[in-house]
Amino acid sequence: MNRQAQAALLFLLGATVLHAGLTDLHLRYVKAGLRPLLLLCGAVLVVTAVATVWYEWRGSRGSRVRRDGDSDDHQGHREPRVSWLLALPVLALILVAPPALGSYSATHTGTALQKPFGFPELPAGGTLRLGVGEYAARAVYDDGRGLGDRPIEITGFVALDPSGAPQLVRMSLNCCAADGQPVKIALTGEVPPVLQPDAWLEVSGTYSPRRTKDPVNDGPVPYFEVTSAKPVPAPRDPYDDVWNG
Repeated sequence: MNRQAQAALLFLLGATVLHAGLTDLHLRYVKAGLRPLLLLCGAVLVVTAVATVWYEWRGSRGSRVRRDGDSDDHQGHREPRVSWLLALPVLALILVAPPALGSYSATHTGTALQKPFGFPELPAGGTLRLGVGEYAARAVYDDGRGLGDRPIEITGFVALDPSGAPQLVRMSLNCCAADGQPVKIALTGEVPPVLQPDAWLEVSGTYSPRRTKDPVNDGPVPYFEVTSAKPVPAPRDPYDDVWNG
């Protein structure tokens, strides 16, 4: 790989990172709070590519006044072929764009539910809209206090445990998709008879005191009594970090 090829790859990589940072694409891979750093990295890569081209252009002009042997030595310099591996992340994001973590990761990873430091007061009256992690934490570590028979709405994607029982899941990130872990709710009641893994659902229902254990790590998984369910589009940010312990 010569310097021109390096510059082209760096520019493509930087432009791809900037594109991901300027759109919702980055939310599949990193937490929303890391967006400024992602944009900074993309800008640095683009500037480095431009600087490499400028350096080579100046070098080629200077070589005209050097001896032919010196010029040949400069032009003959090459970087290791392993440098072409820089093309892989570019191709992955441009051609493949892997989706956010889903049911496969959820069924192969134990629940990451952890006891929070406290439980904020719930709004009075009406339907409660809770995240998967918030409902699971209140159901397990606060014994459903404040939930009672109040109507609750929760949104998440579908996963099936090893026995085929349906679960509602949201993945939680510490930093990026590489450390993503699921929080799970087991569904009971008026559950649709056919559920497709990775489909996003909004379920309505009430608190259930039943619990089970995650077969992967024996972590607690609370139940939710479903009265109705409807498919919904995947949210802009598919990850849930509010109740990440």
